Amino acid sequence: MKQKFATWLLLNRRRLSTLGILGSVVLIATVTVAFKAPQDDYFFKVSKSLDIFGRVYKEIAVNYVDEVDPEKFMESGIDGMLETLDPYTNFINESEGDEVELITTGTYGGIGVTIGVRDNYITVITLMDGYSAQRQGIMPGDKIIEVEGKDVVGTKPEAVRALTRGDVGSEMHMKVIREGEKDPLSFTLVREEIHLKNVTYADFVDSGVAYIRVEHFARAAGNEVRMAIQDLRARGQIKQVVLDLRGNPGGLLDAAVEIVSKFVPKGSTVVTTRGRKPETERKYLSIEEPILPKVPLVVLVNGNSASASEIVAGAIQDLDRGVVVGTRSFGKGLVQTISPLSYNTQLKITTAKYYTPSGRCIQEIDYLRKGKEGGSGITADSLRHEFKTATGRIVHERGGISPDSTVEEAPQSTIDRELTRKLLFFRFVTSYVASHKDNKSSLTITDDVMRQFQEYISREKFTYQDDGEKRVADLAEFAEKGKYGQSVKDEIARLQKEFAAERNSDFKKHYDEIRQDLAVELAARIGGENGRIATGLKDDPQLAAAVAIARTESLYGGLLSVKKH
Repeated sequence: MKQKFATWLLLNRRRLSTLGILGSVVLIATVTVAFKAPQDDYFFKVSKSLDIFGRVYKEIAVNYVDEVDPEKFMESGIDGMLETLDPYTNFINESEGDEVELITTGTYGGIGVTIGVRDNYITVITLMDGYSAQRQGIMPGDKIIEVEGKDVVGTKPEAVRALTRGDVGSEMHMKVIREGEKDPLSFTLVREEIHLKNVTYADFVDSGVAYIRVEHFARAAGNEVRMAIQDLRARGQIKQVVLDLRGNPGGLLDAAVEIVSKFVPKGSTVVTTRGRKPETERKYLSIEEPILPKVPLVVLVNGNSASASEIVAGAIQDLDRGVVVGTRSFGKGLVQTISPLSYNTQLKITTAKYYTPSGRCIQEIDYLRKGKEGGSGITADSLRHEFKTATGRIVHERGGISPDSTVEEAPQSTIDRELTRKLLFFRFVTSYVASHKDNKSSLTITDDVMRQFQEYISREKFTYQDDGEKRVADLAEFAEKGKYGQSVKDEIARLQKEFAAERNSDFKKHYDEIRQDLAVELAARIGGENGRIATGLKDDPQLAAAVAIARTESLYGGLLSVKKH
């Protein structure tokens, strides 16, 4: 046996040698594959998933028991995938392309109206100055019943908005019903290139204090801020500036950089973006000499100031160029890029995070962690890392921009909130202006008008429960279910009567607040958006605080100084 094995070994020595070489090659190849496995495995998963997704889509589209709309089914699949990411990564179909153009350029073809639902009608809320709707006599409060011969009663605002927009120079026909007019009114309007204003208001709000409100960050935002400053300079000396970013949801990053550049030294780092790979890091610097390099600057923010607004506020704060006042901002530190796809569709995808000059990311929610772990995805305050501004002031990452001076917005009473929610301010002013259409420019909210308004809401059977009444009602329900004694129920009934009596005096208690909101609504009808903003600013505690800080050197300087511990 041993002899046979020796003979076989001798005869097959060359073959075994070859096998040995092959074994080594296999071993080396295995090691190489193992070394490349993570990347190869990732792309294999991508390929595999695409194949499965395509097969599932085709099987259902072809073989499902009922016929499905292939395009809607495809979009549902895409939306389902994107829902696992952040809310800013979106698929944009062909019909939504105009909205992208509006966000980036701030222009579209339209008639110059803002619409909303009031009393189940699509109603004109505001008019843009100088455009066709205003020139032809459309009025806020007009209820749109027909557009281009189509009945639009009961339809959604998006559908009507699509009908009013179109090619610049084209005509459109609209029919409305107006309070005080017996028959519907017909209008022929011309679509024009509407320029959405980024700077919606700029004026002096106190001696030497320039106020600039920026509501959007479209392409022209930086230039509009420049023009606003130049206009104000022509009217008087600018000693302090209040830049109002409250309620501004953001827009283009480049526009934010341009606005910061009006106030900080040329070459200053405004923001840095970093994507998935280190080589994607990009720094954005101020590229122009500032218009107002040393004028005291206060930036107003609130919980609805997001994205580009936070870039501006964060840069001003980190560079110690100004003071941030208000309440903590939204906390959106994600950058989106719009990528064109086939068939005129697009993908808005989050490609990077942005970092303020101190190096902090102010993104509030970690959406991937939120999805995987089922929690909120919000970092606890105690875990937020510290960063330092140019002069050494401590600031924190994640969770938006915390103001240097926190000033809460004016609290809204329950009666005022319910009057707003039930559209009673809007409807009363619509009726009031219609009955004084020949001299509406001289209208003011006098005590007599307030009496008329109180009578009006009484006729409308306006009622509501304040927070105290709701709690007592809950207590009454609890007592009933718990079979409490009559003495307890009698005490609760007594409380309900007392709360009702208190509510009946709410109009008198909140008289000034109600009067101010009526005045704002009336100012919007007489002076348009400028009138509405100007009147609203007269009773604005955050603006009052901003002006006081800007004008008081010790307050302003103290907020920018490094605190000693």
